Amino acid sequence: MPRATNSPASRARRKRVLLRAKGFRGFRSKLYRYAKDAVIKARQYEYRDRKKRKGTFRRLWIQRISAASRAQGITYSRFTEGLKAAAIEVDRKILADLAVNDIASFNVIVEQAKEALAKKHAV
Repeated sequence: MPRATNSPASRARRKRVLLRAKGFRGFRSKLYRYAKDAVIKARQYEYRDRKKRKGTFRRLWIQRISAASRAQGITYSRFTEGLKAAAIEVDRKILADLAVNDIASFNVIVEQAKEALAKKHAV
C-alpha cells in the first residue's frame, strides 16, 4: 500500500498560514515553522486588542471632555456629577464629539450641569 501524505490539504494549510503571515519581517513571513508561531501570536494580539480598543477610546473621550469642561471652569468629575443631577443622559462618545466639533452645544450642556450642581449643593 502506498504512503499517503495528504499533500493537497497540507499544502493548503501551509499556504494559508504563509498568506496570513504576509508582511511580517524576515523568516516569520517566509518559513512555515516560524510563520505558524507568528500567526498564532498575532491572532492572540488581535483578540486581546479588540477588547482593549474599547478602553482606549473611553480614555480618549474622557480626556477630550475633561479638557473642554476645564476650559469652562469645571472639572470632569464635577461635570459628570452635574450631568447626573440635571438628568442629562448623554454618553461620553457624544459628549467628546460635541466638545471637539460643536463647542457651543457642549458649553450649553456644561452650563446646565453647573446649575444642577449648584442646586444640589445648595440643598
